[in-house]
Amino acid sequence: MRARRLTLAVAVMAVAVAAATGRGSAQTAGVTAFDGARVIVGDGSAPIENATVVVANGRITGVGPAGKVQVPAGATRVNVAGKTIMPAIIDTHVHLSTTRDALIKDLRDRAYFGISAAMSLGLDPAGEPFAVRAAPPAGAARYFLAGRGITMPEQGRTDVPYWVTTDAQARKAVQEQAALKVDFIKIWVDDRDGKYQKMPPPIYTAVIDEAHKAKLRVAAHIYNLSDAKGLLTAGIDAFAHGIRDVDADDEVIGLIKARRNVVLIPNMPDRGVVADYAWLKGSLADGEVAKIQAAATDRPQAHAAWQIQARNLKKMSDAGMTITVGTDGNTAWAPHVEMADMVASGMTPMQVLVAATKNGAEFLRMTDTGTIAAGKTADLLVLDANPLDDIANTRRISAVYLKGAAVDRAATRPSR
Repeated sequence: MRARRLTLAVAVMAVAVAAATGRGSAQTAGVTAFDGARVIVGDGSAPIENATVVVANGRITGVGPAGKVQVPAGATRVNVAGKTIMPAIIDTHVHLSTTRDALIKDLRDRAYFGISAAMSLGLDPAGEPFAVRAAPPAGAARYFLAGRGITMPEQGRTDVPYWVTTDAQARKAVQEQAALKVDFIKIWVDDRDGKYQKMPPPIYTAVIDEAHKAKLRVAAHIYNLSDAKGLLTAGIDAFAHGIRDVDADDEVIGLIKARRNVVLIPNMPDRGVVADYAWLKGSLADGEVAKIQAAATDRPQAHAAWQIQARNLKKMSDAGMTITVGTDGNTAWAPHVEMADMVASGMTPMQVLVAATKNGAEFLRMTDTGTIAAGKTADLLVLDANPLDDIANTRRISAVYLKGAAVDRAATRPSR
C-alpha cells in the first residue's frame, strides 16, 4: 500500500519538477497519463477496463482503453493497474460552518474524503460564506450555498433563516437572496413534529414564483406525502429529504413522472443497524471513531423509519426521478455512508454512482465536471477496489485529484 502511494506521490512531484525546470517539450509539460485502471465514467455506461486517462492543465484530454488513447511523448506515466478511477463525489445538501477558517477546513476535509463539491442549504448568513465562495481555497471542495433559507417562525431553533408569515415577506426574502446571487433558495415545509406552524401553500407558492422570476430554483425540506404533492403542483425544483411519514402513493408517483426535472436529495436517516466504522481509523481521531462505532447499534424504531424512506427512494428512482447524493449536517465522510444506504434501499451501485457524480454536477450546474470525459475537469477519485462490486469500496481511497492536482491527504487528514 505504501509503495503504491509513493508511486503516485513521486509522479505528482515529477510533473511539478518538469514544469519548474522546463524539462520536456511545451506540449508535454504538466501532462500526466494514468494507466491500467478500471474507469467508471459516471454516466451509467459500462466501465472501461484497463484504461488510460490523460490529464493536462487540470483537464482530461483523453480517456479510453489502453492503446487507443494517444499519450503525448514525455508525459508523466502513473501506473494505477488494479485500481478503479471514478469522478469525485458531489454532496448536494450539507450545512457547513459559517466562519472562514472553519469553513475552509470543512471544504478541505471533504476533499480528503473524495468530495469535489458541496452545497450548503439555507443556514449561511451574508459575509464570510460568500467571501469563501468568491475566493475558493486550493485543495478543497467547491462551495455552493443557498444563503439564508425561508421558513415559518421557529422559536428556539436557528434564527439564520428568514421567518416569514406573509406572501410579501416571502417574496422580499427571495429578492434579497437573489441580490446576493445565491445558488439556490431553500425552504422548510415541516411542522417539526407538531411544534411549529407549517409553511402553507400560498407562501411556498409565492417563494417558488418569485425565485423562478429571478432564474433561481427552490429546494424544499419536507416530511409528509401531502406536502410533497402540494409542492410538486406548485412547481418545486428539488426535495431536500424524501417522503418520511408514509409510503409514496400512485398520485405522487404520477406527479413525479409528469415533472421529470424535479430532483430528489434523499438524505437517508440513520439506518438503525450495527455497522462497522473501522474504515475511519487513521482518518479521524481514535476517540471520535470509538464514539461513532459505539452509536452504531440495532435500533428497531430507527430502522423502521429508515425503511419508509428506503421504499420511497426506490419507488421514486424507478419512476425516473433524478436522484443526487446529499447528507445534511456537517460530516465530511457521510456521503460514503449515504451511498451505501441508497444501495441498501434498492438502487444499484451504478445508479448510486451516477447520482453521486453526473447527477450532482448537473444539479449544481457544473458543466465542467461529474464524468470522466475529454474536456472535463480532472476531479478524480482513485480507489483500491471496485465500487460496482461493493459500494463500500468508495471508502478505499488511494488518491484524490481536484482540477488535476493531487490532494495532499497526509497533510489534510481531519485527525491531524
